[in-house]
Order: sequence, then C-alpha cells, then structure tokens
Amino acid sequence: MFAEKQLSREKVYSGKIIDVYRDEVSLPDGRKSVREVCEHPGAVAVLAAERGDLLFVRQYRYAVSAELIEVPAGKLEPGENPEEAARRELREETGFQCAELLHMGSICPSPGILSEVIHLYFARGLTFIGEQPDEDEFLSTVRIPRETFWEMMLHGEIVDAKTVCAVNIARARGLL
Repeated sequence: MFAEKQLSREKVYSGKIIDVYRDEVSLPDGRKSVREVCEHPGAVAVLAAERGDLLFVRQYRYAVSAELIEVPAGKLEPGENPEEAARRELREETGFQCAELLHMGSICPSPGILSEVIHLYFARGLTFIGEQPDEDEFLSTVRIPRETFWEMMLHGEIVDAKTVCAVNIARARGLL
C-alpha cells in the first residue's frame, strides 16, 4: 500500500559493522525521493535472570559518550543462527551459559535509517563458566534486582532501547 520502490543505489561507505547507501526511490504517488540506509547484519540481545536479579553489562558507548547499562548483545556473524549467537554473547560478555533460552521476538531499533533487526532472548538456568569478551570490549557484569531496574529506567539511569524493550517484553510475557 505504501511501499517504496528502489530505483538506484549508491554505496557511500563500507565499514566493519555497517555499509551506508544512498538510494533513489519511487514513492507511492509516483514522485521520487532519496533514502539513506545503514545496512547492518542483525544482532541478538539476551536478558538473563538469576535468583531475582537481572544480569546486564556496563560498557562505554563511544557514539553517545557515556557508560551504559545494557543487556548482553552483539551482532550476528555471517550465516550464524540467532539462538547460537545469543548463547555466545551471553557467555562472552557475562561468563554465564544458560540451560534455557526463550526467543521473545525481534525489534527494529531505528527503521527510518537502519536495517538492523535485533532478536531478543530470555535466559535462565545460569551457570558461571568465566567471561570471554572480545579483545576490543571492556565491560563488567552488573546484577540488578528486578524491582530496582524499573526505578533506574524511570530515573534515566537505563536508557538503552534494546534493554528497555527486552525487560518490558519479558514482563509482558510473564517471565519476570
């Protein structure tokens, strides 16, 4: 009904994580316009719960010049299954593996410019086996009681969109 048709595509940047394109499109009424698109391979995010606590990571995010509290997350490798990626990211970033991993759905964090789809998971039945962060990752695991999370979010201490979505979806599904 409102679909736009790509008429041309120009790659303006090729990076480690994203590629940026300038597309000319035909609008539903026949006029032409330009769309700038960041293509991303997709990602996973894992909300892990253990004994009334939720597990997060604290890390510096250069793009917003701040340390953020987030669910463990990471990009999909080419051909990687999202569930396998979720297990990998949980293990690498927090040192935990899980007995149960439930897919809660997927989100599009910024569909106006970004093709990224983030697959959200809920993990429980955790066993600590030791962190294995990527060589360029500096982060720490943060345990937050469920009740405290809501206060932190409402006071602007937790602002990461995928984290807010994951916790709210888990709550709506009766997992928290």
